[in-house]
Amino acid sequence: MGGSDARALSRSLLDLCRMRKLTIATAESCTGGLVAGALTDIPGSSDVIDRGFVTYSNEAKRVMLGVKAATLETFGAVSKETATAMAIGALEKAGVDLAVSITGIAGPGGATPGKPVGLVHFAVAARDGRIVHREQRFGAIGRTAVRQRSVVEALRMLIELARGPQAAVKPRPEAATSRLRLRVARSSRRSAVKRRRPPRA
Repeated sequence: MGGSDARALSRSLLDLCRMRKLTIATAESCTGGLVAGALTDIPGSSDVIDRGFVTYSNEAKRVMLGVKAATLETFGAVSKETATAMAIGALEKAGVDLAVSITGIAGPGGATPGKPVGLVHFAVAARDGRIVHREQRFGAIGRTAVRQRSVVEALRMLIELARGPQAAVKPRPEAATSRLRLRVARSSRRSAVKRRRPPRA
């Protein structure tokens, strides 16, 4: 997964957002603005991309995105809770329709017990209240590779949210078959009753 993947996904996301009239903001830590860069590298992206927050330090996460100090102290910068707060903060600060956040450990240093190099937390938030979190453990594949794969994952998550809420679950085939059998049985019984009627004089 490299630049070509990110470029193709960026084009798809921008086209989808134009069609649905959606705007986007990004909140990035370990990727340092690479998601915003991938999107704004596409000509005409300004009708979708509003802004990008690069919040590398905890202070930046607090000041720029409104992440609570207690969240950072309790769960750490690389956590589901912080990623979610970053996405919600970007959504609210920018007033957009969709926001994505990324916070992780790209390496080669920075690992702590339970949080190895390659651990990245993602969150996407939508104006309609949907929030999705995802954790990836890319492993010690190198700083550049972790960052590139994080960009691709973030773009994929944005596309999923941009497509809108999932349609209602369709009835299971066996349930539909049971209803069909019931209708057929009822029809057969009605036909049998009709046949038993004596002929008119």
